[in-house]
Amino acid sequence: MTPMNDTGSGLLLNGLDGANPLAFLAALGTLRVVNECETDSPREWRLLWQQNQGCWSPVISGDISLTEEKLIQMIVSGSGDIEKHPAKLFPHDDLKISCEDFYRIARDAQNRAIFMDHRYADFISALGCESLPVSQIDKNIQDTALRTMSGAGHQHFIGSMRELVEHTEPERLQSSLFEPWQYLDPKPSLRWDPFDDRRYALRWKEPAGDRIRTMRGANRLAIEALPLFPTLPTGQKLHTTGFSQSRDKGVLFTWPIWKTPLSIDVVTSLISLDELQRPQPNRENLSARGIVEIYRSQRITTGKYRNFTPAIPV
Repeated sequence: MTPMNDTGSGLLLNGLDGANPLAFLAALGTLRVVNECETDSPREWRLLWQQNQGCWSPVISGDISLTEEKLIQMIVSGSGDIEKHPAKLFPHDDLKISCEDFYRIARDAQNRAIFMDHRYADFISALGCESLPVSQIDKNIQDTALRTMSGAGHQHFIGSMRELVEHTEPERLQSSLFEPWQYLDPKPSLRWDPFDDRRYALRWKEPAGDRIRTMRGANRLAIEALPLFPTLPTGQKLHTTGFSQSRDKGVLFTWPIWKTPLSIDVVTSLISLDELQRPQPNRENLSARGIVEIYRSQRITTGKYRNFTPAIPV
């Protein structure tokens, strides 16, 4: 347990490395879930990053002390009824969906939304937009830059989320959050971890015969971060929060590391800062906001799959 400030104590999630895009998303997903956890006295939980054994690890804090066991209980509780999870409600396994069909799904999510529960609508807004087809010929939606698969090799973007929601045990969450990552868990993986890049030249074994191993708990938690990265139309293109397009490097995912305990609302604002997406962000301006590091990962396409490269400091 690491003392934080006079609002309480913080719990170090030393299994998560802020330089890994999957770990960063898992940290944000954890923060979002615990803030939605129903308790007798609702609290606002906060997140910061601190240097830990050569990397940046997240610390979650509130107005009460937190233990590893209590956090896992809160995550399970905050995740709610599995059958009502957005990944379960979504009627397709992938995002190859016509604009017309996606419009009906979005309207259904809007009709389900209430003041105390609009998770499904938030989830839909992060997946795509019904007003922007891929082209005049292809009437399917443009979708999130976080989409990494579309059914090839039986790897389904939403279908994988659904399986993770249904079959991720608490001990998987525990090992992802608090232990060194050993990649002992079976698939599915959402391919947000650079470790998921299975090109032949990068592997000891032939990928076709090498079973997929992942950190199942981290993938499960990262799903909950999706609503923090909504999509929105910009001209004729769909933009995903946290992403930019480079002429020479293609699609880039950039995220900040901060040293001040921030609420979920402030974190949502921070990750959407335009300054982060510039080729060379103004470090002085961002430092004034408490940002101590900026990481950037390139999204690459290999065959029919997308992957993320190891991040580098900007």
